[in-house]
Formats: sequence, C-alpha cells, structure tokens
Amino acid sequence: MIKGCYTALITPFQTNGVDYDGLNRLVTYQLENGISGILAVGTTGESPTLNWDEHNRVIEQAVSLCKGRALCIAGTGSNNTEEALAGTRHAVEAGADAVLLVDPYYNGPSSGEIRKEYIGPIAKAVPDTQIIPYVIPGRSGTQLLPEDLALLSREFGNVKTVKEATGNLENMRRTRACCGPDFSIISGDDGLTFEMMTDPKIKAGGVISVFSNLLPRAVSDMVGAIETGDTEIARKLNETLDPLFQLVSVKTTEQTPWGEVVCKAKNPLGIKTLMAVLGMPAGLCRQPLGKLTRNGLDKILSAARTVRSNAPEIFQPVADFFAVDVEERLNTPTYWKGLFYENY
Repeated sequence: MIKGCYTALITPFQTNGVDYDGLNRLVTYQLENGISGILAVGTTGESPTLNWDEHNRVIEQAVSLCKGRALCIAGTGSNNTEEALAGTRHAVEAGADAVLLVDPYYNGPSSGEIRKEYIGPIAKAVPDTQIIPYVIPGRSGTQLLPEDLALLSREFGNVKTVKEATGNLENMRRTRACCGPDFSIISGDDGLTFEMMTDPKIKAGGVISVFSNLLPRAVSDMVGAIETGDTEIARKLNETLDPLFQLVSVKTTEQTPWGEVVCKAKNPLGIKTLMAVLGMPAGLCRQPLGKLTRNGLDKILSAARTVRSNAPEIFQPVADFFAVDVEERLNTPTYWKGLFYENY
C-alpha cells in the first residue's frame, strides 16, 4: 500500500514555458528533506494547462530524479478516457510507480460510469501499475463513491489506494468500511491530514500535500510522528502549520463600485505565490489562473510570518537550500513585485 508523505509538486513556469531547471531544483529539495515521493503534474501542477508534450516531459524528469530515492506518482487523469489512457501508458513506460486519476471534470459522469468507463479500463490496461483514483468533487463536479471504489478494489489488484479530498469525514469512514483494512486512504487536504490519520474509523496512511512544496521536512515529520505513535508531537506540528494549511484556497472580500465581492483564489495560487516570494522556482500560474489580490497576498504573508514566529526552524530548509533570508523576503515589498493585482 502507498503510505507516507508525498508532495503534489507545483510546475514552475517561465515566460516561455516550463522551467525545467527549476523543476530539477524543486524535486532535489524535496528528496533531500525526507519526502516519501513526488506527484508530478497533478492538479496542483496545473495539469489542465500543460500540453501533453510538457506533461510527459515533466513526468519523465521527475521519474528520473526520484529513481531509487523515492516513489514517483504521475498525474494522468483527464475527462477523456482515451487521453488519460495514453498519458498513463506513457507514464508507465517512463517508469512511474503509480498514476493518479482525478475524477472526470465538467462532463461529470456518474460514480458507476467513472468505475466502468474510466478507472476500470485504465486499471485493466496497466495491471502492474498502481492506479490511484483522486476524489475531489469540489473541483471536478462529480464523485467516485465509496461503494464503487470498493468494487474497483475487488476487481483490480492495482486499485488499492485513493486520494481523498471530499472534505467529508463520513465519506472517508464509509470508504474504510467498504474497502477494508488493506486499502490505503491518502489525504488530499493538508488541513485534515492529522484528523484523517488519527481517526480510528478512517486510518489514513498519509498525505499528498500542497504545502510540502514549501516545507517538506515539517510535513513529513508530522506524518512520520503519527505513523510511529508520537501523536502529541504530530499534533503540535499540525497546530504550528495550520495557518498555512488553511490557505490552500485564499478567500478574501474585495470592493467594487457596486459593492463587495468574495474572491476565492484556488490552489496553486497561494503556494506558488509564497514560493516565489521566498525565491523558490515557481513563476506565475498559467492562464486562466492569474494572481492573488493584495488582500490575498497579505493573508499568505501573515500566515507565513505566524508560522515562522512560532517555529523559525521550520523554514530553515528553505533558507539553506535556496540561499535566501526568509525573514527579509517575508517583510520586504521588493520581493513581492508582480505577484499580485494592484487593483481588483
């Protein structure tokens, strides 16, 4: 079973495309700071906006760097089964240890259709590769249900893990009840990982994390502490990191001439902006994602300052690997230039 702490790696961009040198640095940083593995080109990696040549090259590069050091999961999901199957076959040939298949977005097949027309055919085509369904109804508009997940796990020996991002603890408990003890539930929500791993009716085996892009050592230490039974240590780490965990989506209220509007800047805007502030390879998100508002930037800076104030050692790996002064970058506007909208 797949367990531990995996980073849902961002894809760093330059103005002319993917920053492949930056990608090398980011993966190396992860590997040197205790991560169990990398998820390349998941939705945090902005998979919907990469063409398949870029998509495949990022996977090849991540697999090459991880080989012999950590597992590499390839994001190959789509809302087109034929496209997802082609991407999966490429990832398998490249040497990926597993593939992640997000629920088909927008066209929204039923749970039974996801099982019969999407996950099932791909699992059958690559029987020696682990297939990880990714259940995230808030982003996909559809959901593979626990009952269909259990049917898949009975029919296919390579469907033994799910990335769970429903935000619904009862759904997770139902998944455990249906799929049994030899099935791995992996958190897809940083803010719920501690609860999912310590709830005896869920018993999650780890996390595919967004904020481990920034702090792989701290998130890995939290997961590792739970695995070894050091729950209080894990709880303290979770409480320390929580201000950042709450900002996977950055929600602000903005003013217009016609009144207030709520702006919800979705992942990976928050994490990529903070990484860029700190001098890590990130670049801007690819359109139609854009930038944070100034209120959104202030929110992530405040959260990062809080975490650093409470536990300055947590940011030390960033300072050491990327040769930056974290305190200076979090408090000097020069480093924030071009990273937010000047006006809503």
